[in-house]
Parts: sequence; structure tokens; C-alpha cells
Amino acid sequence: MNTTDAKRVLETALICAAQPLSVRELSVLFDQALSADTLKKLLADLQLEWTGRGVELVHVASGWRFQSRPELRPYLDRLHPEKPPKYSRATLETLAIIAYRQPVTRGDMEDIRGVTINSLIIKQLEDRGWIEVIGHRETVGRPALFATTRQFLDDLGLASLDQLPPLEASEIQESALDRLDFEALSSSLQAEPVAETSDAAIVSLSDSDATNPELTPSENTSGAVPVTDVTQESNELGTNSPH
Repeated sequence: MNTTDAKRVLETALICAAQPLSVRELSVLFDQALSADTLKKLLADLQLEWTGRGVELVHVASGWRFQSRPELRPYLDRLHPEKPPKYSRATLETLAIIAYRQPVTRGDMEDIRGVTINSLIIKQLEDRGWIEVIGHRETVGRPALFATTRQFLDDLGLASLDQLPPLEASEIQESALDRLDFEALSSSLQAEPVAETSDAAIVSLSDSDATNPELTPSENTSGAVPVTDVTQESNELGTNSPH
């Protein structure tokens, strides 16, 4: 198989895939006949070939995927007029602390935020697949250690934690909310229904948090969606997916 045909196979598989594909998974397409280095070079070539188009090939934590370019997100949002899930400032601050200070215990998070953390906030982040328990600290009570997941990185469009925006220790709360692309996280969940939950269950960490304004994802100008979402909508409208 020549290079052109190999890239066509990769391109087709990635466009049709519902989830990112790793190099190991992509090698199955060629019955392991192509080395990992060869596949990575072909993927890099594909990235260049898609430069300037509305869809780009990106490398995230779980592998490679096609997704819409961030600057086109406002137009795609018109196909999904429903509002994305809302997350309280307390929830997003907790997620930011875990992202930048992981692994951390619940006690660590409470020390940083200065308030008690509601168990429902931790559960909400776990249910979304953004955080998980990776172990226990060897101290009294052996508290659970929390860290972010590959899904968290995928939803932010990142390949590793090294790509998180740099943050000074003093900025861990407020600036983290500005630097992390929470709009991308919200847009990744637009098609997923949100269960009915009381404000007290989602928002409140303590009585003092009740006065904090809810951080509602605004119209996304920086998020991106996997190309499968775009092609599905295109099929419904009778248009062709990108080639």
C-alpha cells in the first residue's frame, strides 16, 4: 500500500470513529504492517493537509480525532440551540484545583478553597468522567486521592497535563477558571441530558457559597466538537461530511 492510500484509510477511519483512536488501534487497520513511527508521520502529514479547513486533526489524551476548529463553534452552536449544562463556580473551582494540584485529597481541596466541599460536587465530577480516585494517602483515615481523567483531557482537547496553561500558586482559584477552557467541557456535553437537581445539591458547598454567582458557560468561541458530531448533523440536513 502506498502512502496516499494509507492516509486515505487513516482519514476515513478517524472521520467515522465516534471516539479518538490511538496509534495502536490505527495499526490494526493495516494488520500491524506499518510501524508506530510510520503511522505518526502519516498522521502529521494529514494534519498539514487539513490546514485551513473547517475541520482539523488533533492529538488528545486518548488518541487522534477530527474536530471542528474552535473559531467555527458559534456557527455549529446554531444547530444545537439547547443550553449546555450549567456548573456552579464552586464546582469549577474544585475541578480546577484537582487539575492543577493533583493528586489531592478532599481535605487538600478544602484547605485551598477555605470551605467545606459538598460530597455531591465530587460525585458530579466523577459522574461526568472528569475525575477519579487513583489511590489513598498513607495517613490517618487513608483519604482518597483524586486526579483528572483522560476524558477530562479529551474534552479540553489536550494530549497531556503538560498542556494545561501555566499557573502560579496564588492563582489556583480565580485564574484557573479563566485559563481552563470550561466552555469546551460544556460543549462536549451538549447532547447529554442533565438530570434535575436542586440548586442546593449542585451549587452549595457551604452557606457562604450560596452568594457566589453561578458560572454559566457562555456562547462558546473557543470550544471544538468531534467531527462525528458535525457529520451526523450534516447527514440529517442532507449534506455531505467533509472529505
